[in-house]
Amino acid sequence: MKIIRYFIILFLMLTNVAFSSDDMSFDKWLKIFKIHALENNISESTFDMAMNDVVFLPKVIKYDRFQPEFYEDTKTYISKRSSDQKVKQGTKLYKSNKNFINSIDNKFSVEKSLLLALMGIETNFGTYVGKMDILSSLATLSFDERRSEFFTSELITILQLVESKKIDHNILYGSWAGAFGNFQFMPSTIEGYAIDYDENNIIELKSIKDSFASAANYINKIGWKKNQPCFIRVNLTEDVPKKLLNTSAKKLHNKNKFKLLKKYIKDKNTNAIDNNLIGSIITPDKDIIPNSENLEPAYIVFENYEKILEWNRSLRFGLAVCTLKDKFENAL
Repeated sequence: MKIIRYFIILFLMLTNVAFSSDDMSFDKWLKIFKIHALENNISESTFDMAMNDVVFLPKVIKYDRFQPEFYEDTKTYISKRSSDQKVKQGTKLYKSNKNFINSIDNKFSVEKSLLLALMGIETNFGTYVGKMDILSSLATLSFDERRSEFFTSELITILQLVESKKIDHNILYGSWAGAFGNFQFMPSTIEGYAIDYDENNIIELKSIKDSFASAANYINKIGWKKNQPCFIRVNLTEDVPKKLLNTSAKKLHNKNKFKLLKKYIKDKNTNAIDNNLIGSIITPDKDIIPNSENLEPAYIVFENYEKILEWNRSLRFGLAVCTLKDKFENAL
């Protein structure tokens, strides 16, 4: 019976069914995960080297359950992340690396203001890249039941990157969620978009060159369109159809040309927006903040904004990035 039970557990694990702490201990899970890893082109020597000191981190679960995107209202969230102090810090970083950052802007057709905004919000311009053991964080979230499938895949990916020597496992310290470097790349993003820009045979996402080039490559490849708007803040009319309102970042619906959407806004100064741009209406506080107004705050967001959602699927994050980007464009 013990053998049968073992294979049942193994089968469930390999088909990405989440386990809770009631099903097995973390140590038992780790042994089963090792089998899964070896079947995904990770050598036993690499696994043992990288995972030898991995432990379950209870505070990672706490952080996962209490993210600011889940409780801060939009005004508070944006103001904290697009302050004048951030603009000052980012401008200083830009001036110290002006020629290089301009070259990245030109080569990848991604505004330097956007790259600075992303770095500023993700890691405060590299001053807070995180101190958590990424492998332990990913293992903890893989073991946890809430998003086990996603984090199991990310953990396998980072081990494959260590196996191929693209990443040095000794420097894998970052966010509680397993993100790494100046722009907080998840392992799958590193695999798909990170660049060894200085050609020293290793990807160093805490360095200016590799991190800026990688971030620009990523946002370019997912379809960012240079010099097009992210969003505009609007005041909606009371007769706006409820079906047009988006309160979740999972998938924006009922997209229309701006010339059709703007008939539901009170604002008159919209001449700067191309009528043919495809947009959608978001009201980000409605499903998060108790007793919030149904139509306030409201924004019409465009295709570039949705590219930021691919980076981080949070309505508030996208608004904060684009707000800070606009401030940098005025400052630089």
